[in-house]
Amino acid sequence: MIRHITPILLLSLLSFSAIAQKWQQGYFYDKRGVKNVGYVNQTPSGKGPIKNEAFIEFKEYEKDKPMKLSASDMKSYVVGRDSFVVSVSLTDDWASEQMDFIRVAINAPLKLYMAKVGNINARQKAVSVNPALSTGYGSGGLGGGLGGGVSINLGRNRGGGGTHIAYLYGESTNGMKAITEENFIDVMIEVMGDEPAAVEQLRSGKVTLRDMEKIIAYYHKLEDERARRR
Repeated sequence: MIRHITPILLLSLLSFSAIAQKWQQGYFYDKRGVKNVGYVNQTPSGKGPIKNEAFIEFKEYEKDKPMKLSASDMKSYVVGRDSFVVSVSLTDDWASEQMDFIRVAINAPLKLYMAKVGNINARQKAVSVNPALSTGYGSGGLGGGLGGGVSINLGRNRGGGGTHIAYLYGESTNGMKAITEENFIDVMIEVMGDEPAAVEQLRSGKVTLRDMEKIIAYYHKLEDERARRR
């Protein structure tokens, strides 16, 4: 009897785990700047409250009924280490929504942003990268290959066609500029200027735009080590 029940029980546990994983502890700031702590679902199903706006689901307690929050309802939200700010469309060709969420990959004076983009034309392809690159690094700096395995959650692809990942920089979301192979080193040295070891890796000539998630992970590792020494 146990042999027959075990597979069913295992499937039930896996199903429960999958449901639980989409709800993560986090918080959002509403339009007044009030912080609301609870649980966030970044990949909700169905239609959002407002047409052409990205949305998330939020509940204060695990057993609460979820409520849908459109991008225009908030300033930003945070899940784990990742924070997301609300931004209007990058360009008419890029965004699948008129208002969407952009990940703040590095929160420095010159910030690094990461966004979903669609319908990239030939001129814009320089900012498109594979969002599933390896983020491995060794004790001496960046390491490992570009083997992949890291999934970057930027919510659902609500637009038509293929979606790519673009990196942008700026002091705020107003006037953001794209990072390309040509400006990658100069921009990232400025963004990561407070971590000399990361700057050294960039200047080594071994890091390119395709290694973006690896150098971001390395930068945060250095940040964590510095914080522990305080």
